[in-house]
Amino acid sequence: MEFNDLGLLPPGDYELTIEELKHSLLVIGHPDIPVWNQQWRAFLVNQLEIMVKQLWAVGVREIFINGSFVEDKAHPNDIDGYFECDVRDFPTMVRELNIGEPDKIWTWDSKSRKPYKGYTKKTTTYVA
Repeated sequence: MEFNDLGLLPPGDYELTIEELKHSLLVIGHPDIPVWNQQWRAFLVNQLEIMVKQLWAVGVREIFINGSFVEDKAHPNDIDGYFECDVRDFPTMVRELNIGEPDKIWTWDSKSRKPYKGYTKKTTTYVA
């Protein structure tokens, strides 16, 4: 896995475990990018791991990440992502995801989205 001249990964899917992601170019960085924020990217992946485990617990198996995290941007704001599920199962799945979640973060209500400090883009932030 290497970034192209535009700072993007070549098109395609890159199947990785969370452990593989933690040790990949997307976290460790490339020596040609001296300002790479490895600590921040590792933090984002650790937060992603929490959410991925919650999704696995309700039967979601296809989870994709994208956005500026998969570019050569030294400090992405967040990790964009999506997952596949049957739309008929979605309401039950969201209820199950929030059962043990005191902050009820599993919502698609736009009112719950807030910008990360110093940025205007609204995100759903989860910090364990």
